[in-house]
Amino acid sequence: MSDNAASAFLPPDAARALLDRWAAVRARVDGAARAAGRDPAGITLVAVSKYHPAVSVAALVAAGQRDFGENYVQEALRKQAEVADMTGMGPDALPGAGGEGPRWHFIGHLQSNKARDVVGRFALLHTVDSETLARKLDQRLAAMPAQGAGGVPPVQDILLQVNIGDEAQKSGVDPDELPALADAVLALPRLRLLGLMCMPPIFDDGEASRPFFARLRELRDGLAVRMGLPLPHLSMGMSHDVEVAVAEGATIVRVGTDIFGPRPARG
Repeated sequence: MSDNAASAFLPPDAARALLDRWAAVRARVDGAARAAGRDPAGITLVAVSKYHPAVSVAALVAAGQRDFGENYVQEALRKQAEVADMTGMGPDALPGAGGEGPRWHFIGHLQSNKARDVVGRFALLHTVDSETLARKLDQRLAAMPAQGAGGVPPVQDILLQVNIGDEAQKSGVDPDELPALADAVLALPRLRLLGLMCMPPIFDDGEASRPFFARLRELRDGLAVRMGLPLPHLSMGMSHDVEVAVAEGATIVRVGTDIFGPRPARG
């Protein structure tokens, strides 16, 4: 990591503190992976930048962090543009399709009327939870121009969000309705289903999240067998329970506070 690169965007002390927190989280994830007999390289750390300024994202991009998660569409789009301006990376780099620009993940509740704003702007949508939303995304993709000299139709990578704790205040498909939703998504040619995502109930002890993470893994494994498709990703685990999530098979973890520090009030 480069203090000098990050300090181009933040005062040196703030840059150092940010990089120290980031390194500590990466060490936790890597340590949990090794303890579970897994390759740390197989786990993507998504730095959740919700409410945090674009300058902090740019500092982490300069230091080598690639994946960032946002919860709100308009904040995310504004931040994408600001980070692109700061880092000199144009809009074509924003989805992170193998380039050096940040890879943006949408991890918040997504309303179907926002489908037009997110397709093609995020490397991965984590929170598809209804057939209505899936169809809106597919329709929007159909209206977009083909890509490249060969005229390849645009495709959006997605995860299905499961309401793993059966909590009325949280989004996500009911586990019993997951197969039907997956079937509906498979019928949509412009969506590529890569796995599942969940947000279990919040516990003071991260260990209490274990059965929910294990249940999501079981749902994913069963769905993959049923559909005859690889579903490589499980997006689960946050600051307080990331080690447990990795032990239970997470391939994507979403960490905000432990990287960026306390979340500022929404402006």
